[in-house]
Amino acid sequence: MKKTAWIFLVAWILILSACGTVEEKPTAEKESEQTTEVSGEEKVEVTQEIEEEEPKEEIQEPLYEINPANWTLQPIGDANPKVVLLTIDDAPDKYAVEMAKTLKNLNAPAIFFVNGHFLETDEQKANLKEIYDMGFAIGNHTQTHANLKDISEEQQQEEILKVNETVEAVIGEKPKFFRAPFGINTDFSRSLVEDEGMQLMNWTYGYDWEKDYMNAESLKDIMLNTEYLTDGANLLMHDRQWTAEAIPGIVEGFRAKGYDFIDPHTIKGME
Repeated sequence: MKKTAWIFLVAWILILSACGTVEEKPTAEKESEQTTEVSGEEKVEVTQEIEEEEPKEEIQEPLYEINPANWTLQPIGDANPKVVLLTIDDAPDKYAVEMAKTLKNLNAPAIFFVNGHFLETDEQKANLKEIYDMGFAIGNHTQTHANLKDISEEQQQEEILKVNETVEAVIGEKPKFFRAPFGINTDFSRSLVEDEGMQLMNWTYGYDWEKDYMNAESLKDIMLNTEYLTDGANLLMHDRQWTAEAIPGIVEGFRAKGYDFIDPHTIKGME
């Protein structure tokens, strides 16, 4: 009898142990589910952080626009009207980098209009890159400085597009402006320039190709005191030794007259 009771007791203990094991399984499963839920919440938070939009860069409103009647720069809104625009043609020949360094030191912005035949060697291309890296705007002045009215439309296209391709390969972007040699455009060149997204530009006055002004002092004097000086004047100069020597006096002279210098990047169409 005692033996039967003992066997019954042992069997009862084994049954209870088995039941305890079975009850533990749901608990483990719940813990696993809770862990999964927490993990899911963390993933959602991380995803939300990644999907947050980065602040967009503000587009600067233009301060000046070109007046094609006389190629001056007109102020927009409250922009300072007593300004002039500095431009250098036929770059980068021999003095453009020197001129750019001088202008940079004087904190005077400018546009450098480049010719393709001055961009044929690695050294010339490096000069263009150096000018661009100093913060100066780059313009297209054709491949060979041809008079556009004397050549075919196909040749005009070659003159303009070849410079764009070379400049883009060197600095990573096409020229922002176009100035025709001798200031002479055709209907075709105007249309092509517009299609290429460039600003057509001429000039208000310039003198450094005339014999009487091929020295720094006389050039400085005429640039500052010509009858054609007006607010927003578009000043034409070239990559020449006497012009490079005259640059400091020209910049300081305009400032003494109360003029500031237009940053080409603030011209309408460049924004």
